[in-house]
Amino acid sequence: MSTARLYASSALRIARRRRRLGSEGRLVFVVGSPRSGTTFTGSALGSLPGFVDLDEIQPWKAAIPGLLGRPEAEVSERARTIIERVRRLGLATGLRGVEQTPETSYVLDAVLAAYPEAVAVHVVRDGRDVVTSLLERGWLNAERKGADDARLAFGPHARFWVEPGREEEFRTVSDATRCAWAWRRYVSAAQSAPERTLTVRYEDLVADPRAAAGPVADRLGAPADEVADAFGKVHDRSRGRWRRELTPEQVADVEREAGTLLAELGYLREP
Repeated sequence: MSTARLYASSALRIARRRRRLGSEGRLVFVVGSPRSGTTFTGSALGSLPGFVDLDEIQPWKAAIPGLLGRPEAEVSERARTIIERVRRLGLATGLRGVEQTPETSYVLDAVLAAYPEAVAVHVVRDGRDVVTSLLERGWLNAERKGADDARLAFGPHARFWVEPGREEEFRTVSDATRCAWAWRRYVSAAQSAPERTLTVRYEDLVADPRAAAGPVADRLGAPADEVADAFGKVHDRSRGRWRRELTPEQVADVEREAGTLLAELGYLREP
């Protein structure tokens, strides 16, 4: 898919939702690991009056791998250029955009510098459930072919977020280990700007959407009832799936790769 088509696809999705011209800088960036509830959270917040769900802006998602390690000012400028172009094409510059590209986690400081009034919402979910979902999707699986909508290839190859020098290791480990590796790296990256970030635990959101909505509404300055109604549409069909669907070997792989972070977040008791 050409770059022009990536822009057109993103802008068309936005324009179909809501249109309002003007200039609104209080964007919301939903970050965290894929399959953690970022899509639901972004869509729910984007449905609020005065907000719009920007989805995953495809040209931005495609640009991020090449921006890692670049100077913050350069990344900030690139982020704002891409995001604002899509907002203008979608006639949504006057709405509070909610962008939900998980890879933004890796350049979060620069993106928040580009939008001084923006807030990041980090959705955290039990890494074992995330691994279960990633295995089902197959994006990191050894036999997977093809690419996603942003032209990023599937399969076992090392992504931009794999630590230097560990690329071959990433390619040769089990599928479950690769998925746990991804969860660990995304979650750790999304913790880089705590003063500008609100953390939402997925398990709390599905257990009591109204309680989870309170801190989010306060941080965004949005009506609590409206946020609670939006969060109330969540479907809790997959919490604890790992207990049923991961093999003991897969659980061991996940805990070996990401056990320290699972314990830090309260999902796993340290031995």
